[in-house]
Amino acid sequence: MTSTITSKGQLTIPKDIRDQLHLEPGDKVEFVLDEKGWVRMIPLTVSVTELKGMVPKPDKIISIEEMKSAIENGNK
Repeated sequence: MTSTITSKGQLTIPKDIRDQLHLEPGDKVEFVLDEKGWVRMIPLTVSVTELKGMVPKPDKIISIEEMKSAIENGNK
């Protein structure tokens, strides 16, 4: 499915997608850009438990200590 961006930066979400996500006029969605450059559209009308699995697990699991060290050192 495709959609065209208007001169104002707007686009229409195809009806099949709106129906599958149960989106109605006035509903909000969030756009998330992942580390691979993919954009995910998340409807903000669903419960948090329904969002499980939408963001891939990281390649490497790090400890809290490693996170704190990275923050202190300015590393990502």
